Amino acid sequence: MKIFVDIDDTICTTNGDLDYSKAKPIKRNIKHINKLFDMGHKITFWSARGSETGIDWEDITKKQFKVWGVKYHKLILGEKPVFDLLIDDRAVNVRDLNQELVSSLNKK
Repeated sequence: MKIFVDIDDTICTTNGDLDYSKAKPIKRNIKHINKLFDMGHKITFWSARGSETGIDWEDITKKQFKVWGVKYHKLILGEKPVFDLLIDDRAVNVRDLNQELVSSLNKK
Protein backbone atom coordinates (compact mmCIF):
# COMPACT_ATOMS: atom_id res chain seq x y z
CA MET A 1 0.00 0.00 0.00
CA LYS A 2 1.24 3.51 -0.83
CA ILE A 3 0.74 5.84 2.14
CA PHE A 4 1.26 9.59 1.96
CA VAL A 5 1.83 11.35 5.29
CA ASP A 6 1.89 15.05 6.15
CA ILE A 7 4.73 16.23 8.40
CA ASP A 8 3.78 19.31 10.40
CA ASP A 9 1.25 18.78 13.19
CA THR A 10 1.14 15.13 12.12
CA ILE A 11 4.53 13.71 13.18
CA CYS A 12 5.81 16.92 14.78
CA THR A 13 4.51 20.02 16.48
CA THR A 14 5.06 23.46 15.02
CA ASN A 15 4.74 26.90 16.53
CA GLY A 16 2.84 28.32 13.57
CA ASP A 17 5.52 30.76 12.36
CA LEU A 18 6.80 28.56 9.48
CA ASP A 19 10.20 28.05 11.19
CA TYR A 20 10.25 24.28 10.93
CA SER A 21 13.70 24.03 12.53
CA LYS A 22 11.90 24.43 15.88
CA ALA A 23 9.57 21.47 15.26
CA LYS A 24 9.34 18.84 18.00
CA PRO A 25 8.58 15.16 17.27
CA ILE A 26 5.27 13.54 18.16
CA LYS A 27 6.80 10.19 19.13
CA ARG A 28 3.50 8.31 19.28
CA ASN A 29 2.66 9.15 15.67
CA ILE A 30 6.20 8.44 14.45
CA LYS A 31 5.97 5.01 16.09
CA HIS A 32 2.75 4.24 14.18
CA ILE A 33 4.16 5.42 10.83
CA ASN A 34 7.35 3.40 11.43
CA LYS A 35 5.21 0.33 12.10
CA LEU A 36 3.48 0.83 8.75
CA PHE A 37 6.94 1.07 7.10
CA ASP A 38 8.02 -2.14 8.87
CA MET A 39 4.86 -3.86 7.61
CA GLY A 40 6.04 -3.21 4.05
CA HIS A 41 3.93 -0.19 3.13
CA LYS A 42 5.57 2.51 0.97
CA ILE A 43 5.76 5.68 3.08
CA THR A 44 5.99 9.06 1.36
CA PHE A 45 6.08 12.24 3.41
CA TRP A 46 4.38 15.04 1.48
CA SER A 47 4.55 18.53 2.92
CA ALA A 48 3.91 22.13 1.96
CA ARG A 49 7.14 23.14 3.77
CA GLY A 50 8.63 25.98 1.77
CA SER A 51 5.70 26.47 -0.59
CA GLU A 52 4.73 29.81 0.97
CA THR A 53 8.21 31.12 1.83
CA GLY A 54 10.33 29.61 -0.94
CA ILE A 55 12.77 28.30 1.69
CA ASP A 56 14.30 24.88 0.95
CA TRP A 57 13.68 22.78 4.07
CA GLU A 58 14.88 19.46 2.65
CA ASP A 59 18.22 19.19 4.50
CA ILE A 60 16.74 20.26 7.84
CA THR A 61 13.77 17.90 7.39
CA LYS A 62 16.03 14.94 6.58
CA LYS A 63 18.19 15.70 9.62
CA GLN A 64 15.09 15.90 11.80
CA PHE A 65 13.85 12.57 10.44
CA LYS A 66 17.21 10.97 11.22
CA VAL A 67 17.30 12.33 14.77
CA TRP A 68 13.65 11.41 15.36
CA GLY A 69 14.09 7.91 13.87
CA VAL A 70 11.51 8.39 11.10
CA LYS A 71 11.39 5.58 8.51
CA TYR A 72 10.31 6.49 4.99
CA HIS A 73 10.87 5.84 1.32
CA LYS A 74 10.37 9.28 -0.20
CA LEU A 75 10.16 12.93 0.85
CA ILE A 76 8.30 15.55 -1.23
CA LEU A 77 8.46 19.16 -0.08
CA GLY A 78 6.88 22.34 -1.43
CA GLU A 79 4.74 20.60 -4.06
CA LYS A 80 1.75 20.09 -1.80
CA PRO A 81 -1.03 22.61 -2.27
CA VAL A 82 -1.76 24.89 0.66
CA PHE A 83 -5.40 24.52 1.72
CA ASP A 84 -7.65 25.01 4.70
CA LEU A 85 -9.66 21.80 4.34
CA LEU A 86 -9.05 18.51 2.54
CA ILE A 87 -12.06 16.41 1.61
CA ASP A 88 -10.99 13.00 0.38
CA ASP A 89 -12.39 9.47 0.39
CA ARG A 90 -9.08 7.92 1.49
CA ALA A 91 -7.97 10.32 4.22
CA VAL A 92 -7.28 9.45 7.86
CA ASN A 93 -7.18 12.24 10.40
CA VAL A 94 -4.05 12.18 12.54
CA ARG A 95 -6.31 12.06 15.63
CA ASP A 96 -7.49 8.65 14.43
CA LEU A 97 -3.96 7.26 14.04
CA ASN A 98 -3.65 4.46 16.58
CA GLN A 99 -2.41 0.89 16.93
CA GLU A 100 -5.79 -0.56 15.95
CA LEU A 101 -5.77 1.34 12.64
CA VAL A 102 -2.13 0.39 11.97
CA SER A 103 -2.86 -3.29 12.68
CA SER A 104 -5.88 -3.25 10.36
CA LEU A 105 -3.63 -2.17 7.48
CA ASN A 106 -1.57 -5.33 7.89
CA LYS A 107 -4.39 -7.18 6.16
CA LYS A 108 -4.33 -4.98 3.03
